[in-house]
Amino acid sequence: MRHNKKFNHLGRTASHRSAMLANMAISLIMHKRITTTVAKAKALKKYVEPLITKSKEDSTNSRRVVFSYLQNKEAIKELFSTVSEKVGDRPGGYTRIIKLGIRQGDAAQVCFIELVDFDPEMAKDTKKKSTRRSRKSAPKAEAAAPAAEEAKAEAPVEEAPAKEAPAEEAKAE
Repeated sequence: MRHNKKFNHLGRTASHRSAMLANMAISLIMHKRITTTVAKAKALKKYVEPLITKSKEDSTNSRRVVFSYLQNKEAIKELFSTVSEKVGDRPGGYTRIIKLGIRQGDAAQVCFIELVDFDPEMAKDTKKKSTRRSRKSAPKAEAAAPAAEEAKAEAPVEEAPAKEAPAEEAKAE
């Protein structure tokens, strides 16, 4: 029986699995985003998030503990310098898994796993969306939009003659 055996063995021996997860964690720390299968990404998430939490406290002991897992000096430097600074105020959830679809060759589900604070495209979409909808607010937004467009349309017209004037003076001389 498999009682209380929760982690995925990924079809590998223990030594192969630990080496693979360490290599994937190093790649994730160095490149901030890697492409892999969903099963490996979920296993990697459980492997790397405690290491990132440990890196928040920059002490000799925490560096040695993380080094015992990763065995790569450059990855340790990157983790304790740039990654820990970005995630210092975050209480957890340092990685994000984005599913991409199915791989052509073996029909495995493929995904991105990335460090959350290092993707500038996702950071742009952090606007708070209102959940209430009112009929009164829609006309105000529509009335404000044409006024803003008219202001933008008038601004370039005023700037264009100012740019041409110095050029004409240079030709006259």
